Amino acid sequence: MTQKSLTSDTVAAGRPRRRRKEARPGEIIEAGLAEFGARGFEAARMEDVARRAGIAKGTVFRYFPTKETLFEAALTSRVGPMFEQLDAAIASASGPAMPLLERLVTNLYAQIGDPALSGLIRILIAEGPRFPAILAAHHRATISRGRALLERIVARGIASGEFQPGAIAALPMVLVGPAIMAAIWRITFGLIDPIPPELFMAAHLDLIRHGLQGVATGPHSAG
Repeated sequence: MTQKSLTSDTVAAGRPRRRRKEARPGEIIEAGLAEFGARGFEAARMEDVARRAGIAKGTVFRYFPTKETLFEAALTSRVGPMFEQLDAAIASASGPAMPLLERLVTNLYAQIGDPALSGLIRILIAEGPRFPAILAAHHRATISRGRALLERIVARGIASGEFQPGAIAALPMVLVGPAIMAAIWRITFGLIDPIPPELFMAAHLDLIRHGLQGVATGPHSAG
């Protein structure tokens, strides 16, 4: 047996394979997602993340100095690509605003089915009040970026006359409320009263179309 085959056999028998340096952050994030999902935020340990990733604990800290920074990176890994694609679509689109809004909502519902993201949302609900840093991370990674995208889309629709001004246009973040409900429903009641995500999404899109393009109602409407 050659030295080369001995080395290959030794690696296959249990020695961690050498990784490309640029691949390590992604591997650590995936290991972190698995650990957070299994144990929650407080109970998750960086040494166990390292074990899942097959690397030394010190390597984890080299890329992510704290558990909070790893949690934020895990969030960003799941929602960041969606925001980047939507941002590019808004910048390049010249047509109506509603298709952009529909695309944002459709992408949100695609994310709801991600078990890793569901695990992070569960942590935010259960442990966020005790760990304000992870709530702040969620706000940076998700809320602030999504809010900015919504505001840009709605402002475009109002400027073109496509959307009606009103309370919804003044606070566009309410437009994602049904998706948040769908995510929480899946986590809390999904086993005892399952509702298909596509039904949530259809109702959600119907609300948006009527809310932004329909006749305004309320104390200022004609009666």
